[in-house]
Amino acid sequence: MPYDYRVTPSRSAQSGPGREIVPRVATRRKRTSYQRRGAVRYIETKAELNELSGELRGAELVAADSEAAGFHRYHDRLCLLQLSTRHETVLVDALAVENLGGLADLFANPEREVVFHDADYDLRLLDRDFGVVVRGLFDTKIAAEFLGEPKLGLANVLEKHVGVTLAKKHQRADWAQRPLPTEMLEYAATDTRHLPELRDALRAALLDRGRLAWAEEEFRRQEATRWEPPADEGTAYLRVKGTRDLAPRQLAALRELYAWREARAEAMDRATFRVMSNSALVGLARHMPSSRAELMKVDSLPHTLARRYGSELLEAIEEARSLPASELPERPRPARRAPDPELDARVDRLKAVRDRRAAELELDRGFLMPRSQLELVARAEPANAEALARMPSIRNWQVEALGAGLLAALRNGGGV
Repeated sequence: MPYDYRVTPSRSAQSGPGREIVPRVATRRKRTSYQRRGAVRYIETKAELNELSGELRGAELVAADSEAAGFHRYHDRLCLLQLSTRHETVLVDALAVENLGGLADLFANPEREVVFHDADYDLRLLDRDFGVVVRGLFDTKIAAEFLGEPKLGLANVLEKHVGVTLAKKHQRADWAQRPLPTEMLEYAATDTRHLPELRDALRAALLDRGRLAWAEEEFRRQEATRWEPPADEGTAYLRVKGTRDLAPRQLAALRELYAWREARAEAMDRATFRVMSNSALVGLARHMPSSRAELMKVDSLPHTLARRYGSELLEAIEEARSLPASELPERPRPARRAPDPELDARVDRLKAVRDRRAAELELDRGFLMPRSQLELVARAEPANAEALARMPSIRNWQVEALGAGLLAALRNGGGV
């Protein structure tokens, strides 16, 4: 790397509030893309945040991304917010501020375009942690899907459309640690620094192919994304892979071990898989050891964890072993749909239309219309395009793209 970066105080009129990442070896003249784009500011106080919000009111476009801590911590939270205009990149320490202040109004203004790549989880975190909603969204992942791109990661799309190669070194870093190393700050800045240029390239391509309105409809739907509480955690253990053959008492052991791991992980604020893997839990539940010697024989359990948590694990297993049969859990059986050959035939016809149209448009079949939507259409049997468009999950762009073929397939078993 040409520079070793550090974080130093900066209050100049040019750089604004916060801290600016600057080269430690100032005598070296080689310029980097980061310097050409302008200094990266680090915002960590309410006053700095308010000043930044005022500056950004004049921006017609702001690119954004967020970094969270779920890969390392039990308590997932938004840790860092990256913002880029066409001229500058700013990092906001989301753990240091109580709320996002004026940035909330900036995000909610539909007159200002907010560019994300794969905004779904970012929107959920902004809603959950700060009550922030986003309007004026342009999602570069969705745009790439409408262009039929086979690889949708930011690095892939950027390299193809802008010619920029992103590093991947810190993709799974612990963004809750403080202070953040300067190389992580610079890495985070690259996630949004090139998004305005990528947005321009993708928008031009969408216009060229007549699909900008399609993408914009999907952007507006994406804006409604909100945080949803997880499913009933009391039955989460049933979703662990490789457990469908467990007997009821083994399931009880898995339930106790799963609850133990949750409590341990929460107390340590560590991601659950970093406390103990699912395969270790399943191995323990399957063999139900009753002594430390038996515990050490469970292949999927590392000996270090057996020694560290042995008494706690044996206690959880003993709890399951002592339950009366009436209190043992049972895995719910999924409801079976009654056979309906006519419905299945309609689904197959619709699928054939979808597949043919996807090939013509060079779009992913599941993106154009997933099977769940095909089944809904097959059940509803809409009589015309207006009825098809009124179906809750159907988009107008889907009606335009393949509605005629779907309706023809429903009417006479054919397509267009």
